[in-house]
Amino acid sequence: MPVITEKFSLNMEGDSEIKNITKEISDILSAIKIKNGTVTIFVKHTTSSLMIFEDEPGLRKDTKSTWEKIIPANKEWQHNILNPGEDNGHSHLRAQIQGQSLTIPFLKNALTLGTWQQVVVIDFDTRARRREIIVQIIGE
Repeated sequence: MPVITEKFSLNMEGDSEIKNITKEISDILSAIKIKNGTVTIFVKHTTSSLMIFEDEPGLRKDTKSTWEKIIPANKEWQHNILNPGEDNGHSHLRAQIQGQSLTIPFLKNALTLGTWQQVVVIDFDTRARRREIIVQIIGE
């Protein structure tokens, strides 16, 4: 089976910013010759994650406040203590739980997402960064 690997980058602001990347993934799928298979999306950073959710303003706010309750930014995490100048221990912990990759089936060059499902990147870091997204496609 053929494998195609693409990548793109995003400028992110941190502080649990969410960016929808469904269109970027869909555009990549529509431009390839593989019609059916799976696409794996991977963010190459330890303080950001990928997720599927209903992308609407209320859930964006709820997601940010939920992460703040589960893993607060104001704790003295060992990462910060053992690495002077670091303030993003919570960012690493949140990303560990959420995860850096997703695999989604596609048919006829289209993601098989449900009606309200969208693919998003969430950036947990404490400052703006450029995030690299790897998209790997396998199929026929």
